[in-house]
Amino acid sequence: MTPSPAPRPHRRRRIHAAAAALLTAAALSAPVPAFADGGAVAPSADTEAGAAGSKPTVVLVHGAFVDASSWNAVVGRLQSNGYRVIAAPNPLRGLPADSAYIASVLRSVKGPIVLVGQSYGGAVISEAATGNPNVKALVYVSAFMPDKGETLGQLGAKFPGSELNPALVQLPIKNADGSTGTDLYVSPDKFRAVAAADLPEAATSVAAAAQRPISATAFTDKVTSAAWRTIPSWAAVATNDKAISPDLERFQAKRAGSHTVEINSSHSVMISHPDAITHLILAAARAESGAPALAETGLTTLGRVGAGAAGAMLIAGAGLVVVSRKRSASRH
Repeated sequence: MTPSPAPRPHRRRRIHAAAAALLTAAALSAPVPAFADGGAVAPSADTEAGAAGSKPTVVLVHGAFVDASSWNAVVGRLQSNGYRVIAAPNPLRGLPADSAYIASVLRSVKGPIVLVGQSYGGAVISEAATGNPNVKALVYVSAFMPDKGETLGQLGAKFPGSELNPALVQLPIKNADGSTGTDLYVSPDKFRAVAAADLPEAATSVAAAAQRPISATAFTDKVTSAAWRTIPSWAAVATNDKAISPDLERFQAKRAGSHTVEINSSHSVMISHPDAITHLILAAARAESGAPALAETGLTTLGRVGAGAAGAMLIAGAGLVVVSRKRSASRH
């Protein structure tokens, strides 16, 4: 066979350019890590916080009736972005006990912390973070954000829209000291409608059966401190929330001056929209590190990851409403 003549210089340039274009296209369309719920997020390619060790630790605190596994989809995404994550167990024994326990967890963490609370967990982090200089940012996810002196029962009644109270089942219990108390559950037949209407019925049936009860005292305990008064905060409002009124979530975020996004979701937004919640947490983490922050929709990351990852983010984050904005109201 006659050997082909060597390509001329201008032809070589065209070949190299074509090869580079193919490599770029291949990189942009490469698959990204998948998670159990079918969503995906590519590992972050930016170096906003320098070496991995300089990034803040993200501590996640769950709410009532669930456990730390409710954060699983968000944990995987944060880890793929190089963050150390602790999904802390919330005892659900009332605000004094729960905030003291989470405060102990925070004291065990070296370096800066981004502290995230969902639902009742928002009240817990508001107390637990007080006085800890390592907590640099607070993130509230469809959460209570009480002020000092408030109770969650009073706060929850401030706006209409919650269907939680009629769905609660009371269970009298005997405490270790011989006194009596009351645990609260969500009636299994109402669990999905109140807490997770945008999740598959099979999944919510399991969650309803595996509930962790919360002490009724959690809704009557007076809040002793509000860390959002001194620590920058971010908030996700779940616009279809039936457990906490979306109007209450908006009111609290405005009062705290939080950077706020609204997501077309049920109360269980960290499960149904894990990409959007991850983007919000990353915005808080990057702001803490002094790096260029994400836009408050969390979607400006699309320019820094591959096209395949961008498509996955757009699909999974389609419920993120464009009304996200920085709440600039002064704290009271």
